[in-house]
Amino acid sequence: MATSFVRPATLARFARRPRMPAERIAMHKIRELLRLKYDCTLSHERIARALSISKGVVAKYVKAAEECGRPWAELSAADEAELRRVLGVTRRGRGASVGYAAPDLAAVHQGLKRKNVTLALLWEEYAQTADGPSYQYSRFCDLYRAFARTLKRSMRQVHRAGEKLFIDYAGHTVPIVDADTGEISRAQIFVAVLGASSYTFACATATQSQADWLGSLARALAFIGGVPELVVPDNTRSLIGQADRYEPQLQRTTAEFAAHYGVAILPARPYKPQDKAKASYCTLCG
Repeated sequence: MATSFVRPATLARFARRPRMPAERIAMHKIRELLRLKYDCTLSHERIARALSISKGVVAKYVKAAEECGRPWAELSAADEAELRRVLGVTRRGRGASVGYAAPDLAAVHQGLKRKNVTLALLWEEYAQTADGPSYQYSRFCDLYRAFARTLKRSMRQVHRAGEKLFIDYAGHTVPIVDADTGEISRAQIFVAVLGASSYTFACATATQSQADWLGSLARALAFIGGVPELVVPDNTRSLIGQADRYEPQLQRTTAEFAAHYGVAILPARPYKPQDKAKASYCTLCG
């Protein structure tokens, strides 16, 4: 089976993680945590979702920043070594525990729809391919049952004005004809939708590269005449870097874009299209 068993960030809450080393997240992620807190004034819950960490970890580093007695303007200019010293963060030792690799429960759920596929078979594949220690079969089943129960729930989303801008590319392309040569090429359609008003911006690009994503987003912000609290894309590789075991990371250029505009970029949860339902609806109906 080609299914890969890599932790989706949204499923981390179902996994009972072992105790982690002192430096639970990378220093650049701690710096981003503090930026979202003090520059973007996001709640601990929002920051936790944006960075795929727990609210407890957010509270831990915010408390450390407040107790150090130095303003955020000063901390933001500090280098990594100084920030680590001020916050009391220690480096991870060689022998530190790295925890269990959680299964991709959404992929497990899809796999069970195939003929003759059982949880036992999927657990064996997970155990053989896990990047690290794997859960026992009984714990694997518990995690899947907890995940399956969430699929039966539905939630009406309520958006505050100026809170979220949903962005996505349409699945279909449109033809563009060169007036001189008659050559036909295909254009990608970028869509941005404000959550509260459904005010919509769209533009065409040649590709879905990082430059096209960020360029289109910049044009969307200029079009709406402001910056929301959150930008919600999907988990496209153009914006979101390769996810590690514990937290996905924004591409460096994406993170710099967010810092420049003073906005938080909160990717939709993997396999949770309802997180960006408005943008998805516009791309389907466009």
